Amino acid sequence: MGAIDIRRFGMACGFTAALLYLGCVFVMWSVGKEGSILFFNSLLHGIDVTSIIRIQMPWWEMAMGIVEIFIVGWLTGATVAGI
Repeated sequence: MGAIDIRRFGMACGFTAALLYLGCVFVMWSVGKEGSILFFNSLLHGIDVTSIIRIQMPWWEMAMGIVEIFIVGWLTGATVAGI
């Protein structure tokens, strides 16, 4: 069995995290505020997300969120591969 390539594993985790972020954006865009609250409350085992759901969000904030979650995913993947 070979070693895990740190950069490739980091990229895979980063892209996966960014894809999940885009999935959340799509859910919130397609079902609206009430549908998003229902979806995320059930996904998070009943934690009430009503006070933190924000539908009106500038596009640049969403873009920064994708970049940030990619970086966090890359760092997590690279750390796991390095260990």
